[in-house]
Amino acid sequence: MTARVGVITFPGSLDDRDAARAVRLAGAEPVPLWHAATELREVDAVILPGGFSYGDYLRAGAIARFAPLMERLADAARGGMPVLGICNGFQVLCESHLLPGALTRNASLHFVCRAQRLRVENAKTDWTRSYEEGQEIVIPIKNIDGCFIADPETLEELESSGRVVARYVDVNPNGSLADIAGICNEAGNVVGLMPHPEHAVEALTGPSSEGLGFFTSVVQRMVSA
Repeated sequence: MTARVGVITFPGSLDDRDAARAVRLAGAEPVPLWHAATELREVDAVILPGGFSYGDYLRAGAIARFAPLMERLADAARGGMPVLGICNGFQVLCESHLLPGALTRNASLHFVCRAQRLRVENAKTDWTRSYEEGQEIVIPIKNIDGCFIADPETLEELESSGRVVARYVDVNPNGSLADIAGICNEAGNVVGLMPHPEHAVEALTGPSSEGLGFFTSVVQRMVSA
């Protein structure tokens, strides 16, 4: 049976179609999910894509967390459903308290858009099992509110429990504490990632195809479940 991966569209989302395409290339069926819906349409996993949901008014992700579908998604995530938040999706997950910490304005105060080298620190999550721990990959990053922050106790908990999923290598593009590019929840089914793996699924259209592993990982998880 083909895995069904939902991709939520909020007002202001702009990478939902790219995420759906990455899901398709990974061998799963992308299922569009509208933010105002109240059902998850029997999907096996969900992606919150990048963009500027609700224009990033108040704070990035602060309004999207109250979308009707988010209540259903939060329950599903706490029940073990794999959820990936990319860029703005990461911000929404933090605002929804599905992940700790917060994403704030880049240290440079400028929008950053570049191919970014990352190191995979945790290859055991539902979204990273296609990688090896310590593997370095190059995928795009594009944000202005990408600086990950957390209080010292939360940061220590993330580090000590292996919940830092990916870390920036060579240069920290936004000032994130401890070079953190992505984190996960305790169970490893909810992952937030500031860079954009959906823009690195084919060599023709990205700096590499090394982002595809995030999507094949969840397909593998569905197959082995």
